[in-house]
Amino acid sequence: MFNRILPSRFYFFAACVAVFAVAFAMAVLNGSSIPWWLIAVVSGALSLIGLIDVLQKKQAVRRNYPILAHIRFLLESIRPEIRQYFLETDTEQIPYSRQQRTIIYERAKNELNKRPFGTQNDVYRTDYEWFNHSVAPQPIASHDFRMKIGSSQCKTPYAASVFNISAMSYGALSPNAILALNEGARRGGFYHDTGEGSISTYHRRHGGDLVWEIGSGYFGCRHPDGSFNAEMFAANAASEQVKMIELKLSQGAKPGHGGVLPGSKVNAAIAEARGVAIGEDCVSPAFHSSFTTPIGLLEFVAQLRELSGGKPTGFKLAIGHPWEWFGIAKAMLETGITPDFIVVDGAEGGTGAAPLEFCDHVGAPLREGLMLVHNTMVGLGLRGEVHIGAAGKIVTAFDIARTCALGADWCNAARGFMFALGCIQSQTCHTGRCPTGVSSQDPDRYRALVPEDKATRVYNFHQNTLHALKELLSAAGLTHPEQIGPEHIIRRVSSTKVRSLAALHHWVRPNELRDELVPEHPVFRMFWRLARADSFAAPPSVLAARTTKMR
Repeated sequence: MFNRILPSRFYFFAACVAVFAVAFAMAVLNGSSIPWWLIAVVSGALSLIGLIDVLQKKQAVRRNYPILAHIRFLLESIRPEIRQYFLETDTEQIPYSRQQRTIIYERAKNELNKRPFGTQNDVYRTDYEWFNHSVAPQPIASHDFRMKIGSSQCKTPYAASVFNISAMSYGALSPNAILALNEGARRGGFYHDTGEGSISTYHRRHGGDLVWEIGSGYFGCRHPDGSFNAEMFAANAASEQVKMIELKLSQGAKPGHGGVLPGSKVNAAIAEARGVAIGEDCVSPAFHSSFTTPIGLLEFVAQLRELSGGKPTGFKLAIGHPWEWFGIAKAMLETGITPDFIVVDGAEGGTGAAPLEFCDHVGAPLREGLMLVHNTMVGLGLRGEVHIGAAGKIVTAFDIARTCALGADWCNAARGFMFALGCIQSQTCHTGRCPTGVSSQDPDRYRALVPEDKATRVYNFHQNTLHALKELLSAAGLTHPEQIGPEHIIRRVSSTKVRSLAALHHWVRPNELRDELVPEHPVFRMFWRLARADSFAAPPSVLAARTTKMR
């Protein structure tokens, strides 16, 4: 009966009201007795919160659980921190494990990164991987591994490091973060990808090598209506600091999805870099306005290369429909135009905020996307002309080795270098409230990030990672990452069986596609002959199937 009159969920609220009444009465009767007044103030404040909870109509949990609901909200708000600090295991990746973050922090700080008492990994679990070593290790003099990028159509090839900073725009990262990354890149002799936000004054200050990324918004080279501005592009591309041009078709975080940087965030520095007015929305459409076909894409790449004075020019993409990629490849044959490089971005990558569905379920993961691109270039006999970079959750020397084994010439990392800057994986990048000032435009927050100190950590992380790669290569009897093949990586496929990546995956033979043979690879067998160089459209058989569920 009593519970009907006053349900148990209201007991705490009622207790606060009762305590307030008693404490207030005692405080009045006892005059200036501080303890009673203090109790009255605290209980009165809680009672007021409870009354507001009961009267408001927006949140049912507050109406049903006055005051107590706020405890739930508090615990929910700090759930990621509780998990990260107290519940997360060393090897659980959400998205990066404590083990991965620790090794980056240690290498960035030049601290000891050795592990006692054996591995924490279960070496008998399915999908465990290892790197085959040799009984005849090879000494390697330097860990400064480089890859010469530039096809026969390029006038000024670039000798890139095999490990570089992936695309992160000024605006997504703070001014101090950009300064630290570029100074670290300058010291280490590796490149810093600008991201589609173009070249800011913070990219230019220290003079580190830049790869200028051109997105669908054409920031830094656009007319007021958002279309491509050739004259502005040529002027910016002429900078000695710009070593390569990268056309962004899509990104791993949200392939096929555009984006908007609200005008409220567009300050003077961002406006100058992007070529827009202060306070103007920066719109990145989901598609490019400069081309509509695979042939048009390659013609645009050739135009950018010519306007840049012959600098290495390529494009970045996350793999989606295979016939679209095959159409681009066929366009290379029909036009004779080849990009100098292709960067494959895996769906597991991305520093930008993305809708949940895109983040979790859109785009091919790096391994599958990389192998498809590599196989295609091998099958066309173009693998020596077109170099391939890769980005997507690459932070350790083993990550680099495995990625090279699958076909990459070099690797890029974004979040790894963010950790080197001091990122703690709070996952508040899109809120402007980054606790370390890496991804915030709030001066009070990014002031805490000291560029001179963090630049040293960026440099150390790069150097120590490549030193670890050198030791891996030496142990395998190799002298350069380009020698790594799929036979070097072994994966456990069950409790009793292991396979090398060479045996586990389909590999296209050299010139197999050019000779019009039917590859054994199932994706090529299904879609290669159907792809068109003059259209991104789906093949007729696919379009016909879309009209019915009878498939």
